[in-house]
Amino acid sequence: MPQNRILVIARTRARRLGALARRVSSSFGRSSLALTGHRESFDPVHPWLLSAAERANEDTRIQQWTEGNDVTPLIHGAVYFAALADALRRAGRNDLVLFTDWRGDHDQQLVEGVTVGDAFAGAARRGAVVKGIMWRSHIETLGYPGRRNRRLAEILEEAGGEVILDQRVPTFGSHHQKFVVIRYADPHTPDVAFVGGIDLARARRDDADHFGDPLSRPFPPEYGETPAWHDAQLQIHGPAVRDVEDVFRERWEDPAALSRLPWHAVPDILRGLTREPSELPPQAQAPAPCGTCSVQLLRTYPRHRPVYPFAKDGERSAAKAYAKVLHRARNLVYVEDQYLWSVDVARVFAEALCREPHLRLIAVVPKFLDDDSPITIPSALLGHSAALDTIREAGGDRVLVLDLENDRGIPVYVHSKVCIVDDVWAAVGSDNFNRRSWTHDSELTAAVVDTARDPREPLDPAGLGDGARRFARELRLELAREHLGRADGDDADLIDLGAFFAAVERSADDLDRWHEAPRAGTRPAGRLRRHRIDAPPRWQQRLAAVVYRLVVDPDGRPLRKRLRRIY
Repeated sequence: MPQNRILVIARTRARRLGALARRVSSSFGRSSLALTGHRESFDPVHPWLLSAAERANEDTRIQQWTEGNDVTPLIHGAVYFAALADALRRAGRNDLVLFTDWRGDHDQQLVEGVTVGDAFAGAARRGAVVKGIMWRSHIETLGYPGRRNRRLAEILEEAGGEVILDQRVPTFGSHHQKFVVIRYADPHTPDVAFVGGIDLARARRDDADHFGDPLSRPFPPEYGETPAWHDAQLQIHGPAVRDVEDVFRERWEDPAALSRLPWHAVPDILRGLTREPSELPPQAQAPAPCGTCSVQLLRTYPRHRPVYPFAKDGERSAAKAYAKVLHRARNLVYVEDQYLWSVDVARVFAEALCREPHLRLIAVVPKFLDDDSPITIPSALLGHSAALDTIREAGGDRVLVLDLENDRGIPVYVHSKVCIVDDVWAAVGSDNFNRRSWTHDSELTAAVVDTARDPREPLDPAGLGDGARRFARELRLELAREHLGRADGDDADLIDLGAFFAAVERSADDLDRWHEAPRAGTRPAGRLRRHRIDAPPRWQQRLAAVVYRLVVDPDGRPLRKRLRRIY
């Protein structure tokens, strides 16, 4: 599709959404369900990581956190897929390969000539034990990935693997975790886990140029025929690998039926798909320490019937962790997120901004929604606009909400789920900043606190004695160089958090001004633009709010916790 045509479509849709939306409903802003309580103190066991008591789930086998891990950020699907393809290529007899996913496309290429189906099936044929948990999904005619997930399961089972289609979720819920664990029998090959937000699916194999994945999927037209896709995953070596494995084992060993619906069970039986998972091999000892990072796995599981044996009252450690670290935030919170559209979640950020007068927030989000549904667009716009208003009212000019475009001026879809606080705590995972991800769907995020301090000034950006940690600072700078159009190493003026905020603001304003008068000169470097969105008009707000709360952003907490306004 010609670039001019794409830009015309984008402008037309922007006008259409602008006509659809004017201001946020005051009743929506007064949500009766606050996600956080008003605690003034947290468990001092660790200033940044949750204690076992704070996780509040006695049913899980995962540890509070593990130390001595080596963690590498894999920014972009192409980078992650190449690392995953290499790890799977080395898997063979007596190795263990475990994965979960929201969507899996067997024909998605990991590297040129090697598909997702090829890589996992190849490991199974070489003698590896390959087990997978895929979300079964809702009605496929609404765009859900059930057929694609089923096809991947069939291919892997034909190769000797075993994949279950899991629908043990609440109404309108999903399994959203995206991770892979590989335990090698050879003691000289280090075990590895990949945790983050990247599905094994079409459209994800993009790179830093952001010209999109040639193997695409249906998407709103303003993103073009091959949508540019920004995403992130972590590669983990060390003791945390066993924790990620335990997340898989807990779900695999759940004795509840995969689905209680006969129109799910009968087709599975006819196709020969697994209905009752087999036993997993005995678990190996945790890998030895090999790095400097403490890793804490944060999860979401809803209250569900029948109960999850590993989370009988659900688990909301992702939400709890953000409440704790934002309570400690003093200088800068940097966020990239697909769905920052919940007032309940926005209040956690707003409380921190109100409490700390020098705290700043940068949020990078998609320019447009990822669907064209006349049902979900008004409700999603309502939630997104209300969330942004909540944050902006709290922080004023200390808040920058931005979206991305590539060097051709075409929007980049932001699918990453990243948060970095004061160059100390960093998290990458599957959970978005909405109530669904913090209470309702299954999610997995890895929070990282590096024990290695960064020696560059400022040594202690928050002024609390925590210093600046190498992993968090390097992750922020890597993302900053890409978004600002900088070369590797060109970041000396971005290390100070205040200077970084100013540079980002200046870059976005320069690009916005150029778009207003593109013939005035050369397009400035950078890809960030100020994010603008309106809410539905008043006549649509009441219906949109109902759809939003029940379908788009439901609450998975037990009723007693909703009524007590705690998570």
